[in-house]
Amino acid sequence: MLEQVRNVMRLHHYSIHAERSYVEWIRRFVHFHQMKCREDLAGGGEPKIEAFLTDLAVMGKVAPATQNQAMNALVFL
Repeated sequence: MLEQVRNVMRLHHYSIHAERSYVEWIRRFVHFHQMKCREDLAGGGEPKIEAFLTDLAVMGKVAPATQNQAMNALVFL
């Protein structure tokens, strides 16, 4: 799946830095929710995204800009 994300980003001429960042945020999101397959992404996506971003803010204590970058990566996904 991450390889497909990379390919689409390259097709749309995203920078290599954006590609690396988005792929890392997507990887962290998948790991956070212990997703095993692509089907795990389907259904109930908004609560999963909200839980992930909330965890980033509360437990990870990330800056709002970092949280926005993570959200943009998940929107891209």
